[in-house]
Amino acid sequence: MIVILQRVSEASVTVDDACVARCDKGFLLLLGVAEGDEEKDADLLAEKIAKLRVFEDENERMNLSVTDVGGKILVVPNFTLLASYRKGNRPDFMNSARPEAAEKLFRYFCDHMDQLVPGVTRGIFGAHMHVSLVNDGPLTIPMDSQVLRAPKRAK
Repeated sequence: MIVILQRVSEASVTVDDACVARCDKGFLLLLGVAEGDEEKDADLLAEKIAKLRVFEDENERMNLSVTDVGGKILVVPNFTLLASYRKGNRPDFMNSARPEAAEKLFRYFCDHMDQLVPGVTRGIFGAHMHVSLVNDGPLTIPMDSQVLRAPKRAK
């Protein structure tokens, strides 16, 4: 499971000229579900994101989490994060989970994230969406559940 985390001052998703989700200060998360991903992947990422200290404290140090600052989260499903661009000029998406499995894990991730950071909003799975954001920083972090699953290296 891959997430592109962007710290935002605001973000929104529009479908057919109607705003379907938005958030103010917090995170915009683009979420890609890979073939073979499980609920454990969603749990690991959601818990890491909820605790990630990337908001500034009174000393202008990134020392506060999204919950510490009362931030919100907007999650957008994005299977194209799993694109393979190695061969040819047209990306393939064979590493993406099948739509039924991906939607189930997308919903699971959002529900778990909402337990950790109440008020999670979400884009619409399978819809053509227009995503707008004001990136704060900019601060953008790619995250992969496989990295979180890997054993920690000894120092």
